[in-house]
Amino acid sequence: MSDATFPTTGYLTWQFSQIIAGRLERALRAEDLTLAQHNALQQVLWTPGVSAAEIARRSGITAQSMGVAVSQLVERGLLRREPHPTSRRSLRLFATDEGHAAAGRAASIARQIERETTSPLSPDDKDTIHRLLYRLVEELNPDALSIDSRSLN
Repeated sequence: MSDATFPTTGYLTWQFSQIIAGRLERALRAEDLTLAQHNALQQVLWTPGVSAAEIARRSGITAQSMGVAVSQLVERGLLRREPHPTSRRSLRLFATDEGHAAAGRAASIARQIERETTSPLSPDDKDTIHRLLYRLVEELNPDALSIDSRSLN
């Protein structure tokens, strides 16, 4: 099969992404979370004080969609908003204790989905794919990888 024929790398990547997203979406229902809400929670843990607009940029979704997801998390008591110290137009987001617990459970679900969907691969293959995808995202959407390294310790 030549490089110009179906299936392209982009198509295969999209298909795999859809598989993971669908499985994760179904599994997160147990936590009463959507994919956007899960992403928001994780981003707030990685970078406390991040704004909803920044999370939207990192996630590649509209600010309006992320705003809805964040508002729902605030209403549920999983996130709290605080005024930005220098920008009156921006609100900073922080996880509550309940938000930390929900994010931990959701992250565990996501890790399980990743283990399941990559189980046909060897550890070396998984490492190679991770490194290659990281390089692509680093080049094409570096904001997606912006985290506060202090929050990982």
